[in-house]
Amino acid sequence: MLISCGDALIDFVPTRNTDGREAVMPAVGGSCLNVAIGMARLGAPTGFVGGISTDMFGRMIADHAAASNVELGLATSSDHQTTLAFVRIVAGESHYAFYDAETATRNWTYRRGSIPFDTVEVLHVGSTTLVNDQGASETMALIADARASSTISFDPNCRPNLVKDKPAYLARMAEFAGCADLIKMSDVDFTYLFADEPYHQRASTLLARGASLVVITRGDNGAIAWHAGAGQIEVAAPKVVVADTIGAGDSFQAALLFALHKQGRLARQQLKDIGADELRGALSFAANCAGLTCTRPGADPPWSHEIIWSL
Repeated sequence: MLISCGDALIDFVPTRNTDGREAVMPAVGGSCLNVAIGMARLGAPTGFVGGISTDMFGRMIADHAAASNVELGLATSSDHQTTLAFVRIVAGESHYAFYDAETATRNWTYRRGSIPFDTVEVLHVGSTTLVNDQGASETMALIADARASSTISFDPNCRPNLVKDKPAYLARMAEFAGCADLIKMSDVDFTYLFADEPYHQRASTLLARGASLVVITRGDNGAIAWHAGAGQIEVAAPKVVVADTIGAGDSFQAALLFALHKQGRLARQQLKDIGADELRGALSFAANCAGLTCTRPGADPPWSHEIIWSL
């Protein structure tokens, strides 16, 4: 099984009403839930770990996950409210206003011993759950249990407007990166975390600290990856008509993990041994899935029957 742990929420996506005025439309989102949705829709056995509310929005989330074949037996239900995120698109980038106090995601706790990690190929973590102390602590406990047998995937998916103490946040992200086998971040995340440090320099540092693969997505400039054995690999982004970029990075992450799973390269040692051609194929597949996601509003990763690219 492939597992994603973290945030599940409702995005209020920008649209326009019949009068042409700005309006918003609710859509299920949350970076880590999006990753789970993306992996499951492509055909991987997938579970989600995190907090889901029993309120109206929580039921929307649960129904959406179930319809995409995501296993929710490991998630935690609570009567805390669902996190809400209002989205605006500025210069092609999605900007978020979060309503996240005392929510189901914030109050999630890891049920120790509840997950049979010997059956879990990969554990993906990241995003807003790691901003608050409880979410970060619970996720780190989850990683500690998973790491002996499961590959660890990490995407910081930074949300600066939620960060109150940036130095502490940077230290926390470094700690999670130090536990990860696969690290993916956007170019915007990279700038927030590492300012103007060259990509290759930071990638070399992360590889030296134990990661097997470091990937940076760069919007319509494609993605670039570094691997200790396969070296540096760059893939192009497909040319598409963009509706918005919401969930594109999550779709890339989901498709990359799915591709490695299909190639038999997702387990820790197999990921270390992957060849350049296999890795390029997985990255290109992920870039095309992300591109397709950009053609429709909200976080809406592709289904396997929509895919025309081979690995």
